Amino acid sequence: MAAPPSQAGAPIENKRQLIEEIAAGCKPASDWRIGTEHEKFVFQLGTLKPAPYEGGWGIGIFLEKLRRFGWEPVMEKGNAIALTQNGCSISLEPGGQLELSGAPLETIHQTCDEVHEHLAQVKEVAGELGVGLLGSGFHPKWKREDIPWMPKGRYKIMRDYMPKKGSLGLDMMLRTCTVQVNLDFESEADMVRKFQVSLALQPVATALFANSPFVEGKPTGYMSNRSHIWEDTDPDRCGVLPFVFEDGFGFERYVDYALDVPMYFVYRDGEYIDASGQSFRDFMNGRLPALPGEIPTISDWTDHMTTLFPEVRLKRFLEMRGADGGPWRRLCALPALWVGLLYDKGALDSAWDLIKDWTAEEHDMLRREVPRTALHTEFRGREFNEVARRVLEISRAGLAARARLDSRGNDETSFLGALEEIADRGTCPAEVKLDQFNGPWGGNVDPVFTEYAY
Repeated sequence: MAAPPSQAGAPIENKRQLIEEIAAGCKPASDWRIGTEHEKFVFQLGTLKPAPYEGGWGIGIFLEKLRRFGWEPVMEKGNAIALTQNGCSISLEPGGQLELSGAPLETIHQTCDEVHEHLAQVKEVAGELGVGLLGSGFHPKWKREDIPWMPKGRYKIMRDYMPKKGSLGLDMMLRTCTVQVNLDFESEADMVRKFQVSLALQPVATALFANSPFVEGKPTGYMSNRSHIWEDTDPDRCGVLPFVFEDGFGFERYVDYALDVPMYFVYRDGEYIDASGQSFRDFMNGRLPALPGEIPTISDWTDHMTTLFPEVRLKRFLEMRGADGGPWRRLCALPALWVGLLYDKGALDSAWDLIKDWTAEEHDMLRREVPRTALHTEFRGREFNEVARRVLEISRAGLAARARLDSRGNDETSFLGALEEIADRGTCPAEVKLDQFNGPWGGNVDPVFTEYAY
């Protein structure tokens, strides 16, 4: 989240308002946009230690120095906890992971320009501070207790609540990085089809982007430890949502799901009030223990929606959440993958034909096994890489059909190149790192911070 939430919005009197809040995201195809988000670890050169918030090389001064590029600070209790500019934001994850939440853009060409400009800015500042930036799904070296916490009020509430629901929630907060893309829908029916296709195919993104085989300097047996972490974070708010594939799924069914997810907090007068484990349904009836007698506003609802963590998340748009963070080329490849699949009707229909007979058991199996075996996961008697290759073919056709050209006349298909290389090779990025670890790195994970830094 880029900034403390506001308290604006109408009081919520009935469930219909919640449905309408999501449905307000419907827009014609001509208005569809692409919003890309990516996170990276900040570490001190030489020691490789994760950056704290305070100090001469910390995240606080990092944000302050970024202001030279026109960014405006967002403050919380005297600390800059985000920056904003022209529809973009730079924000902090709990362990100091630096995140760009990009502006809603029309093409992947524009997205890649945005990413390039952002990385140029942060690398300039990083060089002055003696720090580096690493894109990886999970922190490869340091223990949980070695990661400093950032001074954001909501994180304290989450930190206290997470261990009550799973054993790996704090690792999710402190030691993971992702890249994701946010995409639009035209109608409820269009949302449903895109949700079904993207939820079924998140394991393809997980496998192609799997980039986190190390924990505390050692291989774990998982290709995407980041994806594995979500399996034991909080069963109330994570994972595959089987009801998405059921007849009758739509905005109302998702609202019912969200209402049943326990709350984390309510924001009032500059303070986060701990409402962890309490019910938004009770809140709507004026019976929230944290705020007895009060009823929520729409902004309380939108805040609550940010605390749901399924593999695909619905707000006024759909968020694709299945990929590990990684190097620059793959930051542009993720939006290209999903735009190709979801923003062309022919491609969306082809993707639906591919997944329409997958069973609930198969969805669960892929969610469980792909983090461990990635492209080598066995699926219907063949390696999952064959599915990934077919998905990339569909996406390429969708991008070609969009025919969004840059100034040199190139369409968006070139941005799939990084993923097509992975699929053609048949090994995910984590396997390349493991080969290096077992070979030239001599069982030492530290070279990750030089060979894979931005």
